[in-house]
Amino acid sequence: MEKTMPAVVVRETEDRGGWNALELARVARPVPGPGEVLVQVEACSVNRADLLQRRGLYPPPPGAPDIPGLDLAGYVVERGSADVAWNEGDRVFGVVAGGGYGRYCAVPAEHLLPIPENLSFVEAAAAAEVFIVAHLNLFLEGGMVSGETLLLHGGGSGVGTAAVQLARAKGVQVAATCGEDWKVERCRDLGADLALNYKTGDFAEAVRTWTEGLGVDVILDWIGAPYLERHVDLLAPRGRLIFIGLMGGHQASFSLAPVLTKRLRLLGSVLRSRSREEKAKIIASFQKEVLPMLARGRVKPVVDRIFPITEAEAAHRYLKDGKHFGKIVLQWNE
Repeated sequence: MEKTMPAVVVRETEDRGGWNALELARVARPVPGPGEVLVQVEACSVNRADLLQRRGLYPPPPGAPDIPGLDLAGYVVERGSADVAWNEGDRVFGVVAGGGYGRYCAVPAEHLLPIPENLSFVEAAAAAEVFIVAHLNLFLEGGMVSGETLLLHGGGSGVGTAAVQLARAKGVQVAATCGEDWKVERCRDLGADLALNYKTGDFAEAVRTWTEGLGVDVILDWIGAPYLERHVDLLAPRGRLIFIGLMGGHQASFSLAPVLTKRLRLLGSVLRSRSREEKAKIIASFQKEVLPMLARGRVKPVVDRIFPITEAEAAHRYLKDGKHFGKIVLQWNE
């Protein structure tokens, strides 16, 4: 096997307003270490974290590749040691701390999952990061159970489309917000009990009416500061507010009194920088609880558009414009 490989890398520029360039270049092919396998990547998805990374705002954790990409789907082509459970030729998908935009990626064996027979590489790549993140935050962090209620923003995003489906499959009532009416309709089609356009109505009042004034049990929030006070007010007693992003800002001032009187929990959650061992436990739980649902088609990845890897720049622009519903996927077609 060659010692180099093609990969989409970030090149610093001075004339793009902070939006560094993407370039398909040849870089050193990774070598799998003990307990790792080398995956030939067939597809990966585009995430907002990739846009932040190319601007220098979300660097990979220590030891992770500088190549963008937080998930992948492909074949096992090499084992780093004889004790790993995978064999060459196995179809796998999973999350990585970086390197998904490369043709090959070295991945801890315990961070990979078998691709169900009913899913293509593109569909597996579209499912990997968002379904794992949704499951982690709704059920492992949020402790959601059947009969509870969930509010999530960005219902048309990758995580949003996964969260709607997983919550409904577990008997959770779901309210989702979107910024366009056509996305509202798509969220309803996915199973959202309440879907609304936050640009044309007061989402807080609509959710309050929907719950008959009781509030919701869990809020999945990637907005942050601008919604904090309304979210605390909307939570039911023993409610959980789970921060998975801070797109709207990170500084806020609010009364702590409801946190005490309603016994609320405010949780911060990231996946990328967790330890190898912690990620392995998350993947194991996902394999037990969610993979069978993907294999049966009970929940499905939502693929909006597929770009060849050579058009990664166009894929980033498309994500930045926010006109997608579900996942944008990059595909190798050598």
